[in-house]
Amino acid sequence: MEFDTIAAISTALGEGSVAMIRVSGEQAIACVDLIWRGSIPIAEMGTHTLQVGKIYERETGEILDEVVLLLMKGPRSYTREDVVEIHCHGGVVAVNRVLAALLRSGVRLADPGEFTKRAFLNGRIDLAQAEGIIDVIRAKTDQAQRMAMGQVSGQVSKLIRSLRHKLIELLAHIEVTIDYPEHDVEDVTVRLLVTEGSQVVKDMQKIIERSKQGRVIREGLRTAIVGRPNVGKSSLLNALSQSNRAIVTDIPGTTRDIVEELISIRGIPLVILDTAGIRETEDVVEKIGVHRSREALSEADLVLVVLDATVELTDTDRVVIEESSHRPRIVVLNKVDLPAKLNRVDVAELVSPSPVVSLSAREETGLEELEQTVYDLFIGGKLEDKDASYVSNVRHIHLLEQALASVTEGIQSASEGVTLDLVSVDFRNAWELLGEIIGETMGEDLLDQIFSQFCLGK
Repeated sequence: MEFDTIAAISTALGEGSVAMIRVSGEQAIACVDLIWRGSIPIAEMGTHTLQVGKIYERETGEILDEVVLLLMKGPRSYTREDVVEIHCHGGVVAVNRVLAALLRSGVRLADPGEFTKRAFLNGRIDLAQAEGIIDVIRAKTDQAQRMAMGQVSGQVSKLIRSLRHKLIELLAHIEVTIDYPEHDVEDVTVRLLVTEGSQVVKDMQKIIERSKQGRVIREGLRTAIVGRPNVGKSSLLNALSQSNRAIVTDIPGTTRDIVEELISIRGIPLVILDTAGIRETEDVVEKIGVHRSREALSEADLVLVVLDATVELTDTDRVVIEESSHRPRIVVLNKVDLPAKLNRVDVAELVSPSPVVSLSAREETGLEELEQTVYDLFIGGKLEDKDASYVSNVRHIHLLEQALASVTEGIQSASEGVTLDLVSVDFRNAWELLGEIIGETMGEDLLDQIFSQFCLGK
């Protein structure tokens, strides 16, 4: 495909030792050469080689920066086009002046994600791999980054292509049966559709089931710490985050708004929300905080219900336990370093089947048990660290679920004696839905939507 020549800053803006501008397109070498002074012209450089030189202003001859220039000739480049990377001194002014000179030399400022979009359109990567790249950039934990790299390397695409291959074989059997009715093999074809189609259904169901753990690692858990005032919610946040993120005092109602902190527990990102203590109050500001606490509780992926082990259950504790009963939760008995009045067995019976953990946020004891409980609740040992071949992208999961429904419907139709030409519609629909995951069957609007999520220069 033919495109114009684009450029963008590919490093984060701000002070630093080095900033990099990427240029890609048919005229990349010619355009950069207009503002380049080095020992040899860029066109005479070998591919994948470096050269030190200067970038200057064409109109005035002013030297803008001393740079290192890297040339990668297509198709051996990220975009499969000629790519020139200009490594400048870091700093907002220096890199922007070089970029401005480039734009005046005939290149266009790239759109968000346009370099990766060209890599996809030029056949270097498929759409699932492209989406994996943005997941690598956004990964908050080692586990999430490892999973994203599996997608970039083609593990997800391999799964999807395998499913599509099985479906296209079934479609081929249907077409042959329809085209050659004199061979009278319709019964054999129906049995094949049911048998082989059922195996495709099982494969899809397995992938979708594994995707639940993948989504947890990719997107993280929005976790609300709730409880009545002064049970140690803020102390628990500080202990988990290993910081003094929240104010801790003996005065009830210190926390009046939601305090948010991102932490990682065994590779799972948790957005921890320390909420205002839930209680009846006449204080207008605290009342707003309590309302926000209840909102956070109702929307959370995980709720940590904190109880004070040194005090018998209060009516407010029971209200919090009741209000959190519809959410995935862990009940935390805090302050176990002090004489206890709450029995863990009794609490476990009250909140069953929710797990109960005993700890001391102040002494930072029992935190490992809490971390293991969070991991077991959402991962349950089903995720193998070295196996990155599972789906985690919401768009991919939705398409897989739609494809699963189509195949299931096709199998049922075949079993009920529906004509094969109608059965083939369901199987073909599933094949096309899976094609949308890797970008083989989709529209331009969806492509624009996906790549618009990328940062400039990627």
